[in-house]
Amino acid sequence: MRLFWLLAALMSAFLLSAGADAQGQRDWRKAVRATPGGAHVVGNPAAKVKLVEYLSYTCPHCGEFVRDSKAPLLDGMVRNGSVSIELRPLTRNGIDLAAGMLVRCTGPAGLLAAQEAVFAQQPAMLAKAQRLQIAQDAPQAQQLKAAADGTGLTALLDKRIPGGAAKCLAATADRDRLIAIAQGASGRIRGTPSFEINGQLVEGHDWASLEPQLRAAGAR
Repeated sequence: MRLFWLLAALMSAFLLSAGADAQGQRDWRKAVRATPGGAHVVGNPAAKVKLVEYLSYTCPHCGEFVRDSKAPLLDGMVRNGSVSIELRPLTRNGIDLAAGMLVRCTGPAGLLAAQEAVFAQQPAMLAKAQRLQIAQDAPQAQQLKAAADGTGLTALLDKRIPGGAAKCLAATADRDRLIAIAQGASGRIRGTPSFEINGQLVEGHDWASLEPQLRAAGAR
C-alpha cells in the first residue's frame, strides 16, 4: 500500500511539472486578440512589458524596424511571454488604409504573417505607388481597390482573406476603425515608427533605441 501511494505521489508531481513546463513553453506569438479600440494585441495578456507600436505600411523606417526587431522582439520577448505588442497602424494615405484593411481581414491567426508580407514587399509597393493614377471623385471603396490592385497588395493578400480583397475593402467598419486609430494618435505621435512602453510614449524610432528600454522595463 505504501508503494502505491509513493507511486501516486510521484505521478502527481510529474504531471504538475509537465503542466508547468508546457505553460512555460507556450508560444505567445499565437495569442492575437482585438481591442475595443480596434487595434490588435499579440502575446501574453499578463506580460510585464506592454509595448504599443505605431507603424505605417508606407513608412520605410517602419519596414526596417519590423525586419530588425523580428528575431529579438517577436521571436524572443513576445514568444516567451515577457512582452505583448499592441499593433496600432497609422493611416497616412490611401495605400496605408488599403494595406491596413487587408491585413485586418486576414483575421487574428493571419495578422502577423500578413503584416510581415506587406513590409517585405514594401519597396516594390512604394515603387508602384509612384505610377498610380486614381480617380479622386470615385467612391472610396473603388479608390481603395485601385490602390490595392495597383501596388500589388491585392495579389499579395487576396487568397489569405475570407471572401477576398474586394469584399474586405468595401467594409466600412474596418475602415472607420483604422481612421479612428489614426485620429486618436494625432497630436501625440509625431512620426513613425513610435512606441509606448506600459502606457508611456518613449524616445527613439528604431530597434536599437527601443531594445534597451524594453530590457530596463523587464523584457527578457
